Amino acid sequence: MSVLVAGVGNIFRSDDGFGSEAARRLASVQLPERVRVVDYGIRGMHLAYDLLDGYDALVILDAAPRGGAAGDIVVLEVGHSEIQGGGLGTGELDAHGMEPTAVLASLGALGGRLPRTFVVGCEPADVSEGIGLSPAVAAAAERAVGVVTDLLANELAPAGPAGTGSGARTSSHPSIHPSVGTTRHEIGSNNSAEEHVA
Repeated sequence: MSVLVAGVGNIFRSDDGFGSEAARRLASVQLPERVRVVDYGIRGMHLAYDLLDGYDALVILDAAPRGGAAGDIVVLEVGHSEIQGGGLGTGELDAHGMEPTAVLASLGALGGRLPRTFVVGCEPADVSEGIGLSPAVAAAAERAVGVVTDLLANELAPAGPAGTGSGARTSSHPSIHPSVGTTRHEIGSNNSAEEHVA
C-alpha cells in the first residue's frame, strides 16, 4: 500500500500554515518506504497530478476551522459523497491555490481516482496575514506527527495473513473505524478531550 501524506495551507496566513509545518516535522521521522510526505503549500494542481500516480491512500494535513478550541486536532475519513457534496468546502481547481475539495473532485476528470482519504485538521487560532504559528497550533503540529503515524500503523498498515492490519492497535489515540459518511475523531489541545462521531 502506497500512501501520500500532503501538507497543505498558506504559510503567509499564520495558523493556515499548520499543514506545511506538520509535514515538515513528519518528514524528519523514519517512515515506511511506502509513505511519501510532501509539503504542497498552496500548489493544488501539483497535488492533483501527483495523485494520478495511483496512491492507495491519502492523508491531508490542513488547518480546519470547525468552532473548537485552538490546537484541537480532528481526523476525518472522507469519501466521494463528502467531496461531491462540498463537505470539505467548495471551490474550483486553481493552479495557484489550494482548495482540497476541488483538488480531490478533479481527479476523475484528470483520469485518476480518489484513494482512501483522511484529513488531519487543526483548529486555528489566527489565519490573518503573518508568518508563524500560534503556540497552540505549533504544539498541535508536533502532536499531528503521532496522529499520522498511528494512522499509518493501524488504519493504513499492509494487510496481514488474516486480512487485517499487520500491527496491533496499541495507539494512544483511538482508532478510526470507517462507516457510511464522514468519520470524525477529535483530539483536544491537551489530548484529554476525544470524540468519535460516525
